[in-house]
This record gives sequence, C-alpha cells and structure tokens, in this order.
Amino acid sequence: MAHTDHRTMRRVLHREIAGTIGLLTDEHDFRAMRRYRSFAFADHTTYLAQVEALLRSRAAQGNHTAVALFDPEDYAAFCADTGLEPDTATSRARFTAEIATNGPSLPYDGRPLDELVPDLVDEAVRQATWEYASTLLARLGPCASCGEDIGRAAFTRAADLLVRILDTAPPGNRHLVCSVSTTPEALVAVLHADDEDSGSTRLDEAEALEFTTVLALGIATRSPGGLVMRTTADDTPDRIYGWRLRDDGLEPLTAGEVFDAYCTDVESGDLISPESGVDYGTPPDLGEEGPQPRHRH
Repeated sequence: MAHTDHRTMRRVLHREIAGTIGLLTDEHDFRAMRRYRSFAFADHTTYLAQVEALLRSRAAQGNHTAVALFDPEDYAAFCADTGLEPDTATSRARFTAEIATNGPSLPYDGRPLDELVPDLVDEAVRQATWEYASTLLARLGPCASCGEDIGRAAFTRAADLLVRILDTAPPGNRHLVCSVSTTPEALVAVLHADDEDSGSTRLDEAEALEFTTVLALGIATRSPGGLVMRTTADDTPDRIYGWRLRDDGLEPLTAGEVFDAYCTDVESGDLISPESGVDYGTPPDLGEEGPQPRHRH
C-alpha cells in the first residue's frame, strides 16, 4: 500500500514539473547532430514524428512542455565553454535547460509541429533582432559634445513616438512594422496592438521592447528606414499609413507613397494590384512631443 502511494505521489509530482524539449527544426541542424554517436535518430522526419508524439503524450498527462530551438553550433560552443563531453544525452539535457532559461521558447499548446515551428522561429528572430539592436545602441556611448548617452536618449524618444502613434491611431487592431537599414542587413520589428472591450490597448511587452529598440537604433544612427501601420476594424476599410525615418524623427508619407510601397513587388519592382477595401492614406498629426528634449548633437 505504501509503495503504491509513493508511485501515485511521484506521478502527481511529475505533473507539477515543467519540461523543455530542444527541437532541431530543419534538416541541416539535424544532420549536424548525427555526428554524435549518442544521438539515436537517423531520419529527420521520424525524429519530428517522435517529438510530436512525446509532446502529445505529456499534454495528455497534464504536463506543461516548452519547445525551444536547439542550435548545434551553440551546443558545441556551450560544451566547449563548460567542459562538457558533447556526445552524451546528459550534456544535451544541460544545454536544453540553458536555452530554456535564456533562449526563445514557446509552450506546447497542442498544435502540430508544422504550425508551431514557424512561430518558434519568429520568436527566435525577434529575440536575435532585439539583442543585436540593443548591442548596437549600447556601443554608441556618450555624445562627444554633451556627454548624454546617445542610445538611451534615442530609446526614450522612440518610446515617446510609439505612444503618440498609438494614441492618435484610429480604433481597431493595429499591425505596425518598423524597418531600419543597417549593415550588413536591414532590421525589421513587428508590433501588434489590439483594442480590448475595456477601451485599453493590448500589447505584447517583448514585441513592444523590440520594436522600440529597433526604432531607437534608426533614430540614433539616422539610418534610412520607415514605419507603417495597418489598422483593421469591423465594418470599415483597413487603413494603412506610415512615416519615413528622417533625422531624429518621423516624416509622414503621402498616400501615394504608401500606395506605391504596398503595390510594388520588392524583388522585381513590378506593380501589384492594390487590395480591395483598403484605404491608403496619410497619418494623423502625432501631437506635441513629450517633456524629454531631443538630443540634437
């Protein structure tokens, strides 16, 4: 009887423990792990099917599982830094615990992996974009003329601009995209801001932080870039308008410029038919700036 009670308690405790699975999402990463003898899988399709079966099994038992991206290069570097033998399941588990704490992950919610993986990759790109933009902002250092931290001043200004953009936006669900041309490639951040029944705006804090950081980088470095917003509301046409980054602020795009941007193929330059039920317009006036003065040096 006592033995049965102990097993029951262990099963109950097992349901209380959150787990993380490090997922090899593509064939290239899977092949990289095949060099380890202790890695038991020979076929990526079979591997994904087994992972999905495990996730469903844990969910059926009431267990919470997070899914994280397992990067073989990062794993090799982790083992080298920590002195772990990479060709063991224990080392892989240690690395998975590490990425569960510091890397991008998503909770398993019952969706098939082919639906979950794109969101997981997007989360990884978003985190990488934020880390890269934050690093570049921090490297700008203080202004040689006045000593003010350039990156911090730009972030404050970007946050003020974002608040004013949302405050002056028409009601509805908003999809904002900010792009900044940096070297070696452009940075793109996306923010969703949805109206709630209470009249407040629902924002994802991580998205808002990344968006503000990328906008701040464009402002601080005076890089070419732009910001476009699309608002969707019931019984009204979608409304699209935007700004270009100019000096340390935003310059409104004309309706024609917004139309051209949305109706031109980025790669070929060919014209694309405009969407029906969409209003390509000019942005509203953003109103007065916040109390924080601009950094103009």
